[in-house]
Amino acid sequence: MYLDKINSVDDIKKISKDELCVLSEEVRKAIINRVSKKGGHIGPNLGVVELTVALHYVFSSPVDKFVFDVSHQCYPHKILTGRKDAFLYDEHFNDVTGYTNPNESVHDIFTIGHTSTSISLALGLAKARDLNNRKENIIAIIGDGSLSGGEALEGLDYAGEYDKNLIIIVNDNKQSIAENHGGIYKNLEELRKSGGKSENNLFKAFGLDYRYLDEGHDIKKIIKCLEEIKDIDHPVVFHIHTIKGKGLKYAESNKEYWHAGGPFNIEDGSPLNKSDSDNTIHDSLAELIKRDSRSIIINAGTPMGLGFSGKEKMSLIEKGRFIDVGIAEECAVAMASGAAKGGAKAVFGTFAPFLQRVYDQLSHDLCLNNNPATILVLSSGAYGMNSNTHIALSDIQLFAHIPNLVYLCPSSKEEYLSMLYYATNQNEHPVAIKLPVNFSNSEKDDTDYSVLNKAKVLNKGNDIAILGFGNLVELIQRVARKVKKELKKDISIINPVFLSGIDSSLLTKLKNDHRLVITVEDGYVDGGYGERIASFYSDDDMRVINLGISKKFHSDYKAEELLDECGISEEKLYQLVKRNISL
Repeated sequence: MYLDKINSVDDIKKISKDELCVLSEEVRKAIINRVSKKGGHIGPNLGVVELTVALHYVFSSPVDKFVFDVSHQCYPHKILTGRKDAFLYDEHFNDVTGYTNPNESVHDIFTIGHTSTSISLALGLAKARDLNNRKENIIAIIGDGSLSGGEALEGLDYAGEYDKNLIIIVNDNKQSIAENHGGIYKNLEELRKSGGKSENNLFKAFGLDYRYLDEGHDIKKIIKCLEEIKDIDHPVVFHIHTIKGKGLKYAESNKEYWHAGGPFNIEDGSPLNKSDSDNTIHDSLAELIKRDSRSIIINAGTPMGLGFSGKEKMSLIEKGRFIDVGIAEECAVAMASGAAKGGAKAVFGTFAPFLQRVYDQLSHDLCLNNNPATILVLSSGAYGMNSNTHIALSDIQLFAHIPNLVYLCPSSKEEYLSMLYYATNQNEHPVAIKLPVNFSNSEKDDTDYSVLNKAKVLNKGNDIAILGFGNLVELIQRVARKVKKELKKDISIINPVFLSGIDSSLLTKLKNDHRLVITVEDGYVDGGYGERIASFYSDDDMRVINLGISKKFHSDYKAEELLDECGISEEKLYQLVKRNISL
């Protein structure tokens, strides 16, 4: 194996170009080995193997700096920069993260997991280089799907007037997570069909130099193009056409499904760990579309989060009922606001880590105008994604304090369905729904959510009350049952339901027969819902204990273990109650 001889980037330069082709296939097999057993991003990484090998052959990292956009295509880079064991041997799989990480290697410049950032980051590196009178190459590697993000276009705009070395590699595989949508991609298609010669050229319109290569897996041609632009004295876009999932037949044919996923059988792609999929979100939105001709579903490049794919999704897009704006969450929120203003029933749903990028649009474009759009917040809290690039432990701090926004948190499938019906049949407020990661079942929910901020008392007791919401409701109910069984005592269990306000009347009544309120949340405790309760009782004798996640960028954790570390588990909550209860 040639890969056995690659212990540093300098070793790559010692082998011939023909041998680089063999090395590329060995890198590809190493990626498949790890992802088939551990899971991860498969399609994006298989598509950039030859490009990455060529980059390290031509340039000299870490002096020359590579900035990977999103960085979910950095596996080949990691393999070539001293971390190959994490892809070859099972016992080393956890040695590396799924994204670039400066704590792992000097060859990783940033910890990156969000899209459209690379050009702006690279421009910052370039300016710092200039101020320090250095001469290294600065290279941003950005996928075509990331170009629809506003920050990418802002970066291109400034790059158009920058006048020193900056290399922007546009990896064009005709795919974001799902298929691309928007006018940018019509231009990319025109450039591909013309071999890069079309006068209608997005990048030249920004004032940028431009080169094109259609054979994006011909390593010799890639090297030739890179050698021509190495040490260039002005910004240049190198537009290269690649195939997402290259080398794995089923990944090439079903690019959206094979963007990322869990372990699988290499032979046929069948999953190793079969799980029961929950169609609650999809079914609720499909029913909304069927029920109300004015309804539209808006998404930002993550349709699988809402359960829409294939022919159904494309049919809804053609009918104008499902809109995928691509990686452009800002556009999606503003569009939802505009649609709601115009009389449509607009629902925008995406993953919470990506909603963090649209605070201004939520606050200004939507809530300041008080337009009744609905926002579905997926995968927030400790039970959501667990990479430090994708965690969303601060959604309450971000969203619950915006005026006019009603932020709801269901703890069951029935509550969610009732909340969605309320949100899409009222015209008073924008409504966001913090979706549980796992839907549990309950009795039919007949709550009138137009009565704002009214909490639900799930168990009436005295002395101690525990407040919890979403995925933690079942946990605190188990604690109450254990207290009843072991200590022969009823404590109160309260589900706030509304995270954007408090039930002042209920909290006031608790003062009559309670001494302690314990709040539990699976997000950051600092600035969270619990501290709002503590503030309410600040002038009273009521004790308040706030439990939540410690404020840091947690990564690669198991939710139950992280919560337990923060005092949130059945046993630790029971012991807390036991120490404080009046028997």
